[in-house]
Amino acid sequence: MRALLIAAILAFALDQGTKYHALYVLDLDRVGVVQIWPPYLVYQMAWNTGVNFGLFGSDAATMRWVLVGLSAVISAWVIIWVRREKLGKLAHVAAGLLVGGALGNAVDRIYYGAVVDFLNMSCCGIQNPFSFNVADIFVFAGAIGLVLFSSAKKTP
Repeated sequence: MRALLIAAILAFALDQGTKYHALYVLDLDRVGVVQIWPPYLVYQMAWNTGVNFGLFGSDAATMRWVLVGLSAVISAWVIIWVRREKLGKLAHVAAGLLVGGALGNAVDRIYYGAVVDFLNMSCCGIQNPFSFNVADIFVFAGAIGLVLFSSAKKTP
């Protein structure tokens, strides 16, 4: 359980730190785009009111709070499931990444009304129109980790 907590705190802190840097150091919400390593990595500001890639996005306050609640419920369920199944340390780390990322995006919705997305990656002549953030990476990595490591139960 300790590994889950540490991973969640680190994922949350790294996510919020990168968003703070994008908004308040780079002033990305005003500037719009900062070329980091074009076209592979560009900071491109996007306020995401929906789920992934703005899916189900709306400016309605109801959707904002539904998504905050959904993040909290999923995070709680993942913690309970990992504890109940007595999974190994890698599964706990994966769960922590997922929970830290989900709560990072939930805090954005509470504080800003939308998720701060700013990372944009393109390659090989294909221009990606979507931005994402570090929390999205952690949620994805955590979900993949849970799939890979949930069968490795901790031995008594």
